[in-house]
Amino acid sequence: MIDMLKYEKEAISLGHKYICGVDEVGRGCLAGPVVAAAVILDINNISEDINDSKKLTAKKRESLYTKIIETSLAYSVAVIDVETIDKVNIYNATKLAMMDAINNLSIKPDVLLIDAMKLFMGIKEMSIIKGDMLSFSIASASIIAKVYRDNLMIEYSKKYDKYGFDINKGYGVSVHLKAIEKYGITDIHRKSFKPVCLYLEDEKSNLFK
Repeated sequence: MIDMLKYEKEAISLGHKYICGVDEVGRGCLAGPVVAAAVILDINNISEDINDSKKLTAKKRESLYTKIIETSLAYSVAVIDVETIDKVNIYNATKLAMMDAINNLSIKPDVLLIDAMKLFMGIKEMSIIKGDMLSFSIASASIIAKVYRDNLMIEYSKKYDKYGFDINKGYGVSVHLKAIEKYGITDIHRKSFKPVCLYLEDEKSNLFK
């Protein structure tokens, strides 16, 4: 059985007090922002149900989202919009989101546990592959970011009601791709992402037919 507090315990044993989990959601989407969360848990008050957000039902994520907010020592969410993603690329936009989330915390962390990313912010950090499956802190950040972003996409679906954003959350599933082909792109589509680029190139070529 995985000890989801392994990295937190290691940091505490080295004398650190505030251990911050960091994760992002929406990196692979065709539409919508990338969202990151930073969470400093109360190590003595953690729900054992916390896990990688992708392994939880929407109802369970919502419940844990509330619990994490209520019991954490500090948490923060950062949103990087589509225009910035297209300008700096998704990798750098993800880093910006993570750094903003950390900088906006009400408590400065001693250690960062980051899901598969290095930030070099002058704070001790550990980049952990599949960290949302191995650390309660990172898993908590993944839940906060996921619920926050999902709710944003549900709101977007009311304005852009042809794309199923409330269901697909902006990912490039078949229904979403067919909607792009039929209705074109919206203001929240990432124009630097290949499927959207291909659509734009096709539209441009059609001007000369």
